[in-house]
Amino acid sequence: MEPQINSWQEEKRSVHLYQAMAETETIASRKALFAQLAIEAEHQAGLWAQAIKEAGQKLPDKYMPELRVRLVIWLIRHIGAEKIKPILAAIKIRGLSVYNHSHLTGTRKTGYHPVPRSIKDIGASHRGTSNSGGLRAAVFGVNDGLVSIACLIMGVAGAASANSVILLTGVAGLLAGAFSMAAGEYISMRSQREMFEYQIGLEREELAQYPEEEADELALIYIARGMQEEEAQAMAQHMIADPELGLDTLAREELGLNPDELGSPWLAAFSSFFAFVAGGIIPMLPYLFTIKHSLQVSVSLTGLALFGIGATLSLFTGRDALWGGLRMLVIGGSAGVLTYGIGNLLGANLG
Repeated sequence: MEPQINSWQEEKRSVHLYQAMAETETIASRKALFAQLAIEAEHQAGLWAQAIKEAGQKLPDKYMPELRVRLVIWLIRHIGAEKIKPILAAIKIRGLSVYNHSHLTGTRKTGYHPVPRSIKDIGASHRGTSNSGGLRAAVFGVNDGLVSIACLIMGVAGAASANSVILLTGVAGLLAGAFSMAAGEYISMRSQREMFEYQIGLEREELAQYPEEEADELALIYIARGMQEEEAQAMAQHMIADPELGLDTLAREELGLNPDELGSPWLAAFSSFFAFVAGGIIPMLPYLFTIKHSLQVSVSLTGLALFGIGATLSLFTGRDALWGGLRMLVIGGSAGVLTYGIGNLLGANLG
C-alpha cells in the first residue's frame, strides 16, 4: 500500500476513534477535546486525500473501519477509554494525558505539576493503569496455560500413549500449572505489598518524629514542580497538619505509591489460576469429550486459540493483527512440534 494512502487511512481511523471517545465522555472538557481532535484528524485526512489525487493515485471510495478499529470502538463504548489506554496509545491516539490528572484542577503546563487541593488530587498521576494492566496479564495467563498444556499433551501423545493416559496427564498438568501460577503470583504480590507497607510504615514514623522536616521535603517537591516557595510551604504545612492526610501525601509524592492500590495478593492468585485454566482447558477438550481423532482436533483448537491470542495482543502492541496471530501460531506450533518429536523419540527408546 502506498504511504500516502496508509496515512489517509490512519487519519480516518483516528476520526472514528475520537468520535467514539467524544460520544462516551461525560466530562465536558474531555468531550470537547476529543471532538476537536476528530475534526483535526478529518482535516488531515482531507489533506492526504488531496495529495493522493495530485499524485495520480486512486483513493478508496469510502473508508471502512477495520476489525481492530471496530473492536476498540466497542471497548470504548462498553468499558471506557480510560481503562484501555495502552490499546489507544498503541493506535497512536492523542490526548490520553487527560486521564492521568483527571482529578487535578488547573491546566497542565511544561515544567509544572498540578498541585493537589484535596485527598483525591494527591498522586493522581500514579493512577489509571491498573485495569488495563490486569487485562493484559489475563491474556498472557491464558496464553501460558494454552501453550504449556498443549505441549504437555503433544509430548505424551508423541510417546504413543492412550487417550486415557493423555487425559490424566493433561488434568494433572493443568492443576499443577494453575496452582503453581496462583501460588507464585500470591507470593510475589504479597512480598511486594509487604515491601510497600514497610516503606509507608517508615514514612509514618518519620512523620510522627519529624513533622517539620517532612513538611520541608514535601515543599521542595512542590517547588521542583513549579510552585512558588511561599505557596509550596503553605501547601506542605496544610497537608502535614492532618497526620493521615500527610502520610497519604508523602506516600504518593515521595514514594510514588498509592496506599489504596497496593495490589491484592488473593486477586492476583485467583486471576492467574483461572486464566491458566481457561487457556489450558482448550487443548484438552477433545479428550474430555472423547472425540474421534482427539489429537488432530486438539492441535486445531490450539492453533486457532494461539492465532486469536496473538491477534488480541496486537491491540496492546499496535502491530498488525494478522502478523501477531501468525507469529504466535508459529512460536506455539514450533514448541508443540518439538515436544511431540521428543516424546516420540523417548517413547520409541523406552518402549
